[in-house]
Amino acid sequence: MKKLDRLGWAAGISFKSYGARIGIRVNDLAAFEHLLDYMPPAWKPSSSPIVDDLFSLIVGGTTLGDRVRRYNLLYWSSERLARTMDLDEVLETLESSLHFSVALRARRRLFVHAGVVSWRGRAIVIPGLSSSGKTTLVEALVRAGGTYYSDEYAVFDTSGRVYPYAKPLSIKGKLDERPKKCVVEGLDRLGFKPLPVGLVVVTEYKPNARWRPRVLSPGKALLALLDNTVLARVRSKFALKTLQRAVSSAIALKGKRGEAQNVVPSLLKRLEESIG
Repeated sequence: MKKLDRLGWAAGISFKSYGARIGIRVNDLAAFEHLLDYMPPAWKPSSSPIVDDLFSLIVGGTTLGDRVRRYNLLYWSSERLARTMDLDEVLETLESSLHFSVALRARRRLFVHAGVVSWRGRAIVIPGLSSSGKTTLVEALVRAGGTYYSDEYAVFDTSGRVYPYAKPLSIKGKLDERPKKCVVEGLDRLGFKPLPVGLVVVTEYKPNARWRPRVLSPGKALLALLDNTVLARVRSKFALKTLQRAVSSAIALKGKRGEAQNVVPSLLKRLEESIG
């Protein structure tokens, strides 16, 4: 950090999100103006210089009279996260790192990698890491009339209720393409109230797969969520208690699926039957 601290910084910001205290500093004012597009949900500026995590963005490029192109660099404390000529790539890395930092440092909240959609006052939670297909299922549920809560994390309080973490949907294209942020019909219906979990869907996309789910016990549903929980080992006691409450009155289904839109009617019918 000593070498970084000696650099000249043009601007910086400290903020809070879900209790996490995070700082960002940059060496370029123009880049600083774009940071708001990459901030995590529910962030609020903070006047305190004390932070849990500090990110340093060094914008490269060329200067007048200098033929040498400099790399764009991103650091998390003293750890280098990115080194590339592509500034957009660095900013995307910053965005994903900010999300993880919030999940890592959040106070009184448990973050689980999952998509979340609200339906009739209940949360449909779809645990899974990147490339599991949860984004397309979230999108299909929203198009069917659900309320968007999250495509990144299910945020649980100590009672097991789910809070929104409403970042823009990122739809993946071809293997060599970056995920693209997109506006999905119905995303103006953003959830804001904490919800009890009504349905846990443990699934992944497989071309031409037929949806034949099996019902999971509350214990196995808990384990499926725990497998996708940030800091599950470090905060294991807190995680177990929180997830036990979350799944206590929920239905859990597991199975391979084909196209998302073909699965949605079955999921919504199952949830509505349980609500009564």
